[in-house]
Amino acid sequence: MLSTRILIFSTLLRYHWGKILGVILGLVFGWFAITYGLLKAILVAVTIGIGYCVGKKVDDQTDWGKLWDRLFGNR
Repeated sequence: MLSTRILIFSTLLRYHWGKILGVILGLVFGWFAITYGLLKAILVAVTIGIGYCVGKKVDDQTDWGKLWDRLFGNR
């Protein structure tokens, strides 16, 4: 039973480590914002969402230069 849990955990870390890290970072920054106030629930939701999106980009091995050019390049 324990070896099955370890296998599931290691599989999650291997394929989704960027998303997990992003969500953790979002939670940490969100908790910091809650400690000091300022639209607590909205800020936590936004930071978790941003953390997840950044983590997903890391998992997908996105080329950050191309993404930057696509978002902020000349139109």
